[in-house]
Amino acid sequence: MSEAAGWVFIIIGITFDLVGCIGLVRLPDIYNRLQAATKCVTLGTCMILLSVFFFVGLNSVGVKALLCIWFVLITSPTSAHAIARAAHRSGIRLWVGSVMDKYADDKEGTEDTA
Repeated sequence: MSEAAGWVFIIIGITFDLVGCIGLVRLPDIYNRLQAATKCVTLGTCMILLSVFFFVGLNSVGVKALLCIWFVLITSPTSAHAIARAAHRSGIRLWVGSVMDKYADDKEGTEDTA
C-alpha cells in the first residue's frame, strides 16, 4: 500500500515540477515566472519528498524527507516574495498584458495621505 502511494506521489510531483518548468520558460515576466516557480515547483518537490517518506518509512531518511518538506514550504514562498518585491522596487515593469499593479496602487495611496 505504501509503495503504491509512493508511486502516486512521485507521478504527481513530477507532473507539477514539469508544469512549473514549462511555466518558467513560457511565462512573460519575472512576476509570472515566480508564480510558476513557487506554486508548481514547491508542490512538486514536496510530493516527491513525501513519496520518499512512503518508500523508506519512518526512519532517519524518512524524517529527513519530512524536514525537507517543512523547509521547502517555509522558504520557497518567503524567498519568492522577497525576489518579487526587490524586482518591483528596482523598477522592473510588469508585462504589458497585466491587469493591475496592486503594490503600485497601495504605494500611490500612501503618498497621497502623507
